[in-house]
Amino acid sequence: MPIHSLRHTHAVLLLEAGNDMKYVQERLGHGSMRITADVYSHVSKKIEESSMEKYEAHMRSILE
Repeated sequence: MPIHSLRHTHAVLLLEAGNDMKYVQERLGHGSMRITADVYSHVSKKIEESSMEKYEAHMRSILE
C-alpha cells in the first residue's frame, strides 16, 4: 500500500474517531485546516451516520 494511502486512512480514522479537524491538521503537519478539510474530510459512512445521530438527538431535544 502506498504511503499516501496509509496517511489518508489514518486521517479518516482520526475523523471517524471523533477528533476535530484542527487536531488532524496538526497531526498531519498541514499549514492550514483548509488543506486538511479539502483532502481528508470526504464523508465516510461512519461519519455520516454519527452526524445524523447527533442531528436527530439535537432535534429531539429542541422539540421536547
